[in-house]
This record gives sequence, structure tokens and C-alpha cells, in this order.
Amino acid sequence: MAEVKQGRWTVEVEGDFVVFLIGARLNTWHVVRSLIDLGGRRGMKHMLDYLVERPEKGLLAYEMGLPTIVQYWRSFEHLEAFAKDKDDPHIDVWRQYWRRVGKSARTGIWHETFLVRAGEYEAIYGNVPARGLGKAGDLSLAKDASSARGRLRTSAGAGTGAGTTAG
Repeated sequence: MAEVKQGRWTVEVEGDFVVFLIGARLNTWHVVRSLIDLGGRRGMKHMLDYLVERPEKGLLAYEMGLPTIVQYWRSFEHLEAFAKDKDDPHIDVWRQYWRRVGKSARTGIWHETFLVRAGEYEAIYGNVPARGLGKAGDLSLAKDASSARGRLRTSAGAGTGAGTTAG
């Protein structure tokens, strides 16, 4: 079991980064066929294990959830390179998905990509193990008087570290 970080924590990630949300939806009750559609044993978990073993590929961290997986990447270029490199496990699973599913609607997939500039994010963690972005960056204790706005290092948050403690 992961170590609980007691207290209020925040995270800092050096430089820009990418948040990538990806998910699947079983549109029919053909669960086994849908799992095969999604790559079976060579699917998402296999790809994430592959990336964790190769930090130079640019995956900073991930949170595995259903139906959505959240991934944190060093850059869009890293994400794109992984998606397109024929030597990495993604492209084959992607092609097999479209071959198996084609115009069938039994299994759906989706993703969203967000480019995040340095300091233009905010996070707070209270009495939990490192989660989400907290796995991708450096955790530090949050100041007692910090607010969500104050933790943002943008013109909207600059100089507003004191004030409410919401968030």
C-alpha cells in the first residue's frame, strides 16, 4: 500500500507538460470481444508498463481508472512519437483495433490532449498517497495560507498566495 502523505501537499512539475485522457466504452454486452478489440494482454496496461520501463519515452506518470486513464507526458512530441513509432507497442494495437472493429460500434475509444504551460496548473492533496499529477512532479507541503489562485504561477495567481484556503 502506498505511503499516505499526511497534511496538505501540492506539486510542482518542471517546465511544460501534457495531460492525456484516454478511455474506452463497451457499447454492447460482448465484453470478451471488446477486451480483445482493445488489445487484450497487449492493450493499455502493457503499453503503460512498457513506457514506465523506458522513462526516456516521456511518460511522467499515469492514473489507471475506468473508464478513463489519465496520463502525464513531458511533451506533446514525446506522446506523438510513441503513438507513431512502429517499434513501440501502440501503433500495432491501434491498427488491430480498427481492423477488428471497423464500422462496428461494439467498442468505442476516445482521447483528449491538453498542453499545460509551466506553472499554469494547480493541485492539492490532503492525507492521500501521491496521486495523479503528484506522481509526475515534486510534492511539497502546501503553505497554510495558500489558495488555489495563489498556487497558480500565472498573472491571475501572481502575488495572491495569501487569502482563502479553499482547495
